[in-house]
Amino acid sequence: MEQENASILDLRGLKCPLPVLKARKAMQPLAAGSRIWLETTDPLAVIDIPAFCNENGHELLATEDYGEYQRFLLSKGD
Repeated sequence: MEQENASILDLRGLKCPLPVLKARKAMQPLAAGSRIWLETTDPLAVIDIPAFCNENGHELLATEDYGEYQRFLLSKGD
């Protein structure tokens, strides 16, 4: 999986719904297929990020738990 060319959006410290709102805004100008890592400390992100992907046609490629924060690799849909 190509993760090297994905940008990183640091959403740590933000609470629901801000991580999803900021992710949506950051992804709008990206081309379809672009990848972005979302980093968040919000415990609800494990529910909110997959739901965001399903509702907006994005693909959740990977989820990583670092204890203090989680990372989600998204690929922008069409």
